[in-house]
Order: sequence, then structure tokens, then C-alpha cells
Amino acid sequence: MPLAPVHHRRITVDGIDTFYREAGPPDAPVLLLPHGYPASSFVYRNLMAALGDRWRLVAPDLPGFGYSATPSADDFGYTFDAYATFLQSFVNAIPVERYVIWLHDYGSQFGFRLALSNPERVAGLIIQNGDIYEDAFGPKYDFLKQIWQNPGPDARRRIAQHVTIEGFESEFRGELPDDVADRISPDLWTLHWSLMNTPERLANLIRLLEDQPSTLEWFPKQQAYLREHQSPALIVWGPHDGYMPETSARAYHRDLPDAPLHLLDGGHWLLETHLTEVVPLVEDFLLHGVNI
Repeated sequence: MPLAPVHHRRITVDGIDTFYREAGPPDAPVLLLPHGYPASSFVYRNLMAALGDRWRLVAPDLPGFGYSATPSADDFGYTFDAYATFLQSFVNAIPVERYVIWLHDYGSQFGFRLALSNPERVAGLIIQNGDIYEDAFGPKYDFLKQIWQNPGPDARRRIAQHVTIEGFESEFRGELPDDVADRISPDLWTLHWSLMNTPERLANLIRLLEDQPSTLEWFPKQQAYLREHQSPALIVWGPHDGYMPETSARAYHRDLPDAPLHLLDGGHWLLETHLTEVVPLVEDFLLHGVNI
């Protein structure tokens, strides 16, 4: 199948110059792709080209990430609440009325908040290494929990020690087996570090990382949303993930017992290592699992 062109656009959202990628016919069903840390819409480029023949895919760079602007901390909060509000504003600005949401990494938190605020607009969910079950956290959360329990300047310094190009490489290569890790291009951490490595962006990123404990109080609400609405859902997961191992994926069956679950031999960034396996699963779900 030929690859679809991916367009690169800009729009002003809540006064913020926002870069986004878009593929597919403008009147096609929408797949919304909010990104996580330490990433940008770049991580969806191959998925967008693969699926853009039939669906409209939209992936914004969030403020302070990628090619979007970096407003001052006085004008934008750099918290999970602020990013969730921004995603809502972005969807309204495009605009799109109904969508399937891709839930990955921090983007899962922004996407779930969008779903909670407008459940009638959600046609389906694709859940890919985005966790909302605290008791299923992987071992890499142990470091974060220590910081959450002792916030302050020392915790901030410990976070900053991980916000480096080496830290970005570790986030992308993680716990992958060697034969999978070498599928992760150095472009991923090199590009994203080059875009993030300004004093303003680093300070804002540390502020966001410090705010992660605020997501925990949202987990029960997100789980209740799944139980109540039973939105059509596809779970596709890379279990070689120190933050979100296989148990994190299977936890979704507590609230979505009928959702198909596919465990692939990858990690947190499946779209870089297992795209050819992910695409047909997503195509089948979009064709037969949702009603847009």
C-alpha cells in the first residue's frame, strides 16, 4: 500500500503558535495522536503515513515540545492540567467533532481527560503503553515514587540529572532486548534533545515531571470512565517497558474485559520497532471496532 503524504501545519491555540502533523482526507474519521515524554508528533510520522489513505490523523506538538512555541510559565502552567486543557482547545480549534484517541505515555493522561470532558465525542480508544493502574506500575517507578514522597529542591535536582541526552536515550531504548533496541534510531533522542535543550524548555519540563503525582488522583476517575462507557478499545502493548510492563496492560481488562489485547515483542515505543505489526491491528480496529 502506498504511503500517504503527511502535512506539516501551524495553528494558534489559546494564543500559542502550535505545530501539528496531519495526514488523510479532511472529511475522514479522525485518529487523534497526543504525544508523551520526551517526544513530539515526530513519533507518529510513520503511523500517519501508513494509515492516511483512509483516516484523518492529527498529531500536535504540545507547548514547549517539538516545533510548537514555548510560552512563559506565567502564560502556560506546564502541568498535566494545563496540557489537558490545551488538548481540548486544540481539538476545538482544528476543529474535530468525533475521534478515536491514541493513549500513550503522558499523552494518555491528556487523552483520558479529553474523553472524560466529552465522552459523547469519543468513538474509540487505542491504548499503547499508557498506564492508569497504580498497583501495576513497573520497577522504574520506584525512583519516581521516592521523589514524589519527598518533593522539593533535592527532588528537583534528581529529576534534572535525568533530563539529559543520555536520559532521553534511556527513555527511548529502555529495557529492550539488543535485537530490538537497535531498531530505535538515534534520531529520536538526538532530535528531541536538540529541541528540548534550552534553559526555558528544560525548566518547564522539570516542572511537568514534578507534577506527575497529580495524575494519580485521576486514575480512579479514568477507570470509572472505562467501566461506565465501555468505549470500543484496542490494547496494543510492548511489555519490555520498565514503567509499564505486561501487568500494566492486563490491568485494563479489569474495566474493559472485552477489549482485544495484543502483546508484541517490543517496549514503550512500538511504532519505532513494530510498526508493521501495529498497523494491521489498528486498521482492523478502525474498520470493524468503531462507529464514527
